[in-house]
Amino acid sequence: MKTLRNMILTAGLLALGGTTSACTAFTSFSEVEALNDAQAVGSPFTQALAGEYRQFANSELKDMFDYPDALHFARKGLAAASGENVLPEPVVDWNLSEEHIRELSAARGRLIVAYDLGGREVAPEIAAKAQAKFDCWIEGQEEDWSDAEGMACKDEFLKYVSQLEGMLQAPEPAAAPQITDTGAFGVDPNAPMAAENAMYLVFFNWDSSDLGSGALNVLDAVADEVSKNPPTTINVVGHTDTSGPDQYNQRLAFKRANNVKDALVQRGVDPALIMVDAKGETELLVETPDNIREPANRRVNISFN
Repeated sequence: MKTLRNMILTAGLLALGGTTSACTAFTSFSEVEALNDAQAVGSPFTQALAGEYRQFANSELKDMFDYPDALHFARKGLAAASGENVLPEPVVDWNLSEEHIRELSAARGRLIVAYDLGGREVAPEIAAKAQAKFDCWIEGQEEDWSDAEGMACKDEFLKYVSQLEGMLQAPEPAAAPQITDTGAFGVDPNAPMAAENAMYLVFFNWDSSDLGSGALNVLDAVADEVSKNPPTTINVVGHTDTSGPDQYNQRLAFKRANNVKDALVQRGVDPALIMVDAKGETELLVETPDNIREPANRRVNISFN
């Protein structure tokens, strides 16, 4: 992504009149300046996100001297400051290795799922920090950071997204009155989560049914839970995003689901318990138009009965 932006910016600057004009143009960053002056509006999340992008854009500009990315993230900050729910960086927009694509796609999927479960509203500041650190991580990963300081954004993202997920799963505050009956919905909120309410998500790279390290970690957890509390049925349902033809996506979804089943069997799960199904692109986790690559939709859902 950076390479493409650099080419565009360089071509534009050369058109303005060569090296001298280019150097002069690179000293004026109206988007960063506008973001520094912006009064953020919108939800608590968009306001917090604008502040995170303000900090990131200024760091890219003044500390890293990374002018194209400073402008890019300043523009995202301005959109957030106007009240827009700006999304984390699309993984496909960055020049990454296959290993990093799988890792970052799974990480982005975790954040999108947290948003879908209300993370922006429940913990807007933590959600904003998680998104900014994800964008920082992907920007740095394209540069192939390997030192401890450079990968701090990855570590911080993992910290914040874990905090966000924990808050979404948290029980009622201790000060709240204890509810002893099952309530209007027939569920005791003080009881441990029943197996049938558990849901595990396994994410995939685009146009792939291969199980990455993150997916295998999830399947380890599923197998461990099944060994402790054997369910009657394990539902394994494959999904895709909307890129590609419907029939192809249906086959890909089945292939993903069957690969998950095989991996569970390898971990000692009784194959007789596993029911495999596929929905293709018909049940999206994140609603998108047709022909959109959305990491959160490339998944297998695992649930128990």
